[in-house]
Amino acid sequence: MNASTRTLLALTLAAAFGGFAATAVHEGMRAPALAADAAAAAPAAVPAAAALPSAVAGTPLPSLAPMLKRVLPAVVSVHSQQRVRISNPFANDPFFRRMFPNIPQERINQSLGSGVIVDAQRGLVLTNHHVIEGADEVSVTLADGRTLQAEFVGSDPDTDVALMRIPVPKDTPLTAIPLADSSRLQVGDFVVAVGNPFGIGQTVTSGIVSAVGRSGLQGLGYQNFIQTDASINPGNSGGALVNLDGQLVGINTASFNPRGSMAGNIGLGFAIPSNLAGDVMRQLLATGEVHRGSLGIDTQDVDARIAGGLGLDAARGAVVTRVYPQSAAAAAGLQVGDVILAANGQRIDDRDTLRNFEGLQAVGSQVTLDLRRDGRPLQLTATLREQPRSVTGATLDPRLSGASFAELPASARQAGIGGVLVESVARGSRAADNGLRQGDVVIAANSGRFDDLSGFRLSFSRQPPQLVLRIVRGNAQGDLLMQ
Repeated sequence: MNASTRTLLALTLAAAFGGFAATAVHEGMRAPALAADAAAAAPAAVPAAAALPSAVAGTPLPSLAPMLKRVLPAVVSVHSQQRVRISNPFANDPFFRRMFPNIPQERINQSLGSGVIVDAQRGLVLTNHHVIEGADEVSVTLADGRTLQAEFVGSDPDTDVALMRIPVPKDTPLTAIPLADSSRLQVGDFVVAVGNPFGIGQTVTSGIVSAVGRSGLQGLGYQNFIQTDASINPGNSGGALVNLDGQLVGINTASFNPRGSMAGNIGLGFAIPSNLAGDVMRQLLATGEVHRGSLGIDTQDVDARIAGGLGLDAARGAVVTRVYPQSAAAAAGLQVGDVILAANGQRIDDRDTLRNFEGLQAVGSQVTLDLRRDGRPLQLTATLREQPRSVTGATLDPRLSGASFAELPASARQAGIGGVLVESVARGSRAADNGLRQGDVVIAANSGRFDDLSGFRLSFSRQPPQLVLRIVRGNAQGDLLMQ
């Protein structure tokens, strides 16, 4: 009897025992009560408990329990609290405050999620950025029920990875999960998700890897997700996705349901690969922030018209529309009109695919680009340089003095928004007097065309006599004349 036959026999016996037990219970509930005298005359029958066999034909039944005994102590529940000030129009009225002295001035927003201990000696815990975003206090509850206050180390909103540190108890050491090489993960591999769904407590679900390298999901940042049908529900965010060896292959981060995430899981769950999470963790430990590489180009999608004009067989790729001076692309010899079709062997279908690829690369990474130039194939290698993180308005134009500008979050770009974010505006500054506010998004200006921070900076190579910014503030859009 081979292994497959023994496994099939084991599952058949398990089903038979389960069916027998269920039938017995069902019939017992339907049977009419016996007469009292008959019950007295007949001896009481004690049903025998039917237990699943531990082995079939000498072969032990497979179980995930031994692996989970090692994994479960390393998966924690994350509780975050955020104090939000209540806007009350009567709160500043002295008479109203005397009449109602106990009126609340703030409320506490609480959220639940999960986390994974990845370094037991240093107490390092990985979770999702959205689990602890804006939190004033974060605590971690271990699998054995102990609750510890967590210290924020750093986070990266664009990949949704956050790192915390918890104190290491002297009496009972922590347990960590080792990180696997997620690049070796294949479609069809078995995986197990562990977390705290809906706050009901530590829960284990299993499934397979449905896809790798998944991207293009709206509203999320840089994407290279593992897709799995292991159930991932609200509260699982930040939890562990492990292989059958108990190694961490991913951080559970999102699920998809057309009726909303609170409607439950339908087999479309997504996790951040452990290689990406590990790289972000190392950067956060070293500097507290993440530095990304950039080619230093602007691109646009290749449509049917552009494809015909460039002699391409299909309307796909990203055509270069601008190469910034002193950029990685300029050093590599990239030119306007080049069409990028692949990067490091990864297919590039459009500008968003290229932007997502760039956002996942570290500074100093070497990228091999497959191009079409004048209809002929060409391959170039570029060494990525650090993309600018922010710029002060005064260095661009005196009318912007007091403001600082930054790149938009990757999630905004995934939603199709282009431009730059007004990161801060100093009170009483020239920019503030002109009406610019923190959180505004500048989507256009008469200084020149731009899609991101690099383009915004370059557009001010010549200062316009009159400067007008088109901004988005909340749900409103309008123009600001900067004087």
